[in-house]
Amino acid sequence: MPPVSLQDLNHNSAVSLESKTVVATTENVKKEKTVLDALSHGPIKLTGIPTFSTPDEHRHHILLHMAATFRQWARCGYTEGISGHISVRDPVYESYIWMNPIGRHFGLLTAGDMMCIDIESGAIVGGNRTQPGNAPGFLIHSEIHKARPDVHAICHAHTRAGRAWSAFGKPLEMLTQDVCNFYKCLAVYDDYGGIVDSEEEGRNIAKSLGKHNKGAILLSHGLLTVGKTVDEAGFMFGLLERSCAIQLDIEAAGLPKRIIADEQAEYNFRMISQPEWLYVEAQPDIEFEIETAIRQEGSPGLGRGLQRIKVDVSPPSA
Repeated sequence: MPPVSLQDLNHNSAVSLESKTVVATTENVKKEKTVLDALSHGPIKLTGIPTFSTPDEHRHHILLHMAATFRQWARCGYTEGISGHISVRDPVYESYIWMNPIGRHFGLLTAGDMMCIDIESGAIVGGNRTQPGNAPGFLIHSEIHKARPDVHAICHAHTRAGRAWSAFGKPLEMLTQDVCNFYKCLAVYDDYGGIVDSEEEGRNIAKSLGKHNKGAILLSHGLLTVGKTVDEAGFMFGLLERSCAIQLDIEAAGLPKRIIADEQAEYNFRMISQPEWLYVEAQPDIEFEIETAIRQEGSPGLGRGLQRIKVDVSPPSA
């Protein structure tokens, strides 16, 4: 397959979000190209979301990358006491999610720290049983997982720029190429209901997120992102936080703004918002955290405790 340049992918090219392919209609490109092909130069291509030979292998991959995402959050300063949580749907049992325990610093989390929870009953059904779960976090995440079967991972934290921008109760403007990842798919939950302590508030946040949005700005609260993988959701969370910081900086400058036109913003979105590509976007930080942990803590690093991980309660039969 010959390489394709970005010039070949002009505005007459169509990017399918479902098939994850770029269908080029220019004369010199006749075949379908994946976005990873299109953005790779040379014979070696980027690879996207991996496949796994066993459910356990898949689960271990998820938990390792979940721990790496938390380590990256610690490095970025996303901690705020015991606030902040990530959930990932189990690859076998769709009504089970993996979450971090409450009260353990992001920078100390390993794969073995994660706990498995049933989104219907709230029962802890596997993983870490030595620490409590995060009750407000579960109320938010469980309702989103119920409402959005397409969502496999959710990230939420109380970050500095995210909370600052959330006080306006406004969406972000398309001011940079990168924020176009959220073009027409960023919700604003502008009805602050205090610390989440009921299923109703969790359902309200899920309803605000809607059926297709990739992220939400929660008034006076923080940011939330979702994805097909924890890699995607984690990358999008960092991107949303940085985009809030950039907009705050731009607003503070007080100069006239040049907002990206809808046509160009939509094109950017179609090029860079696919799950396969967003998985790849996350890998430099994920790999950095995995390798750094091994060098500093010894093997297995972030994989510590994986050998004990299991789901020890099967779902009720239909």
